[in-house]
Amino acid sequence: MNARIRSFIGRLLILVIIAALSGTVYAQSETLPPGMFRNPLNQRNGADPWLTYYEGNYYLAATTWASEWTMRKSPTLAGLKTAEPQRIYFETEPSRCCNFWAPEFRLLDGPNGPRWYFYYTAGTPGTYDNQRTHVLESAGTDPLGPYTYKARIFDPQNDVWMIDGSVLELDGSLYFLFSAFAGGLQSLFIAPMSNPWTISGERVLISQPDLRWERQGGFVNEGPVALQHGDNVFLIYSASSCNTPDYKLGMLTYTGGDPLSAASWVKTPDPVFQRADDNGVYAPGHNGFFKSPDGTEDWLVYHANDSADYGCDGRRSTRVQKIEWNDDGTPNFGIPLSSETAIAAPAGDTGVDPMPEFPPLVISRFKTAVKPQVYIRHLNFQVALGNVLTADSQFIVRPGLADEAAVSIESVNFPGFFLRHQNNTIWLSANDNTEPYDAEATWWLRPGLWDSSALSFEAYSRPGYFIGRMFGVLALVEQTDTMTDRAREDATFIEER
Repeated sequence: MNARIRSFIGRLLILVIIAALSGTVYAQSETLPPGMFRNPLNQRNGADPWLTYYEGNYYLAATTWASEWTMRKSPTLAGLKTAEPQRIYFETEPSRCCNFWAPEFRLLDGPNGPRWYFYYTAGTPGTYDNQRTHVLESAGTDPLGPYTYKARIFDPQNDVWMIDGSVLELDGSLYFLFSAFAGGLQSLFIAPMSNPWTISGERVLISQPDLRWERQGGFVNEGPVALQHGDNVFLIYSASSCNTPDYKLGMLTYTGGDPLSAASWVKTPDPVFQRADDNGVYAPGHNGFFKSPDGTEDWLVYHANDSADYGCDGRRSTRVQKIEWNDDGTPNFGIPLSSETAIAAPAGDTGVDPMPEFPPLVISRFKTAVKPQVYIRHLNFQVALGNVLTADSQFIVRPGLADEAAVSIESVNFPGFFLRHQNNTIWLSANDNTEPYDAEATWWLRPGLWDSSALSFEAYSRPGYFIGRMFGVLALVEQTDTMTDRAREDATFIEER
């Protein structure tokens, strides 16, 4: 057994111990008194969060990038940190199977009484060009469901790319808010609804990215969510590209009259919530709102990054903070709070922060043995070789999903996505917790086929086949007596940490 593989196995033993302890034992840093907590509410996979308090519990969902929705439940806000995610829905229909984004769930009146309606964005595999808006309906009034697929929500006059759907309830009527393109600009629209799953009239354009701070890295208005306080109605939205640290929140104010008239919405000229470099918080955006347990406070939930170098991926975490109200009735979101700041929990919440200290991630890159500047990376979920050092080339080696003596290789910026072979090609694919997936996402570590001091990855479910290159893409290649030196070179990698 060569030194590299011994090192891998030793590290895997540590990971197995960590996995066995996670969820039951957490180290504690400085203890906080009851009723105090610190952000964030999760370590990763916290983008586009939606959080609500209902009948004694908080419920939290966030973007999964996958084909499933999960939800966390806890009687205390801080308890969400260690609450086990529960799967509430899984999709197999190809037209809406993948890329789940931007959840929002609301208790609305349906034909059979109050039901939870779970709105989200989804599309087809391998592309973001087919993203549309969908809704699930609960069987009863439990936010955890069970849920069934209800409908795709679309404007019959403009059945186009459409994301970040949200419902506004105003004066006994429902309106749908969403983001779509107009004149090449990602913009905000409102449309009337005849029920919680049907748009019943033409969409109306109410905001475009026409200010400089809405155009950092891209011309973007998205994620519209209504905030209502007394008689005032505000629409808080995200602006600029989520791939930049300058993703931020803007605000429209409803001035009265017809909500379906663009003239009824006035844009605040400056952002209302943005990066706080001194606090180590970047790209705060895609918000939601929830009430404190006693109903007296309004709270903001949003996602943000810990580094200006991070982008629009699974490294974003969920954060919350209380909203103050200005004398003129407008919201004051303040600045994003540091993860070191102790925050008073929502009124009526006296929970104790478990303050889990997640073990530091051991991040690996895998470069080719003969071209040391070329690395395994994923691009639009297909795995390839590239010479650009980005987060797409960073992975975490986990104990094998099908056999802990082997390994599975997880993306750093898309948690829960592993290298998997499908139809002989290597993909970055979301874990669907099935036996076929586990087998196809598990690899044996072998001495390098070209250099035994390096590494090769043999498919657990296809003995004798290794990650290599075929027709210019990463694929499974068979080890044979007639295998060329070039093929052996292409199937040999060096770990870099």
